[in-house]
Amino acid sequence: MISTKVQEDQAVMVVHTLGPKGTNCEKAGFLWLENQGLQGEVKLYETLEEALLHVKETENSVLLGCAVYPFLHNIVFENLLDLQIIDSFVMPTYNMVFAVKQNTREPDVKIVASHPAPAHLAKLFSDHVDLVSSNSQAALACASGAADGCITTIKAAHENHLHVIKDFGEVPMCFTIHGKSEGGSR
Repeated sequence: MISTKVQEDQAVMVVHTLGPKGTNCEKAGFLWLENQGLQGEVKLYETLEEALLHVKETENSVLLGCAVYPFLHNIVFENLLDLQIIDSFVMPTYNMVFAVKQNTREPDVKIVASHPAPAHLAKLFSDHVDLVSSNSQAALACASGAADGCITTIKAAHENHLHVIKDFGEVPMCFTIHGKSEGGSR
């Protein structure tokens, strides 16, 4: 059963999720804490798989996943003895954009950095798509010159001083909350 509120006996204080700063997952983590009326923090990791390890090792913590995260099904089914989905919610993402470094013209874009989930959008601009671990990481790759353009969030584009070429808008997105199973093993 999916609940809209965590049971009162679960004092969740730490949400472990995908980073770096500026990801949709970070935004969703803070929103979830607020909606639950909980004081807590959001810890960020390079992958959800890395975050998952910390959830298993710590008390009062959950994993926040994104429904379009590649291999979320592996996280669910490979951890059935330890974790279960305890909540889910829909939140609009930051606007998803195609961005480039300042003074880069669209015809000069050869390599586009993208998280695997929105990679189809990257193919609208180049046949050479470099996959990275998050939308924020895509912006960092573009800003550092490792890619000529990126599919990222408007927040990450602005924070990395990128020029937005195309704004795809917000995407209503489902986020999942994974908590420890009662009694540990089933």
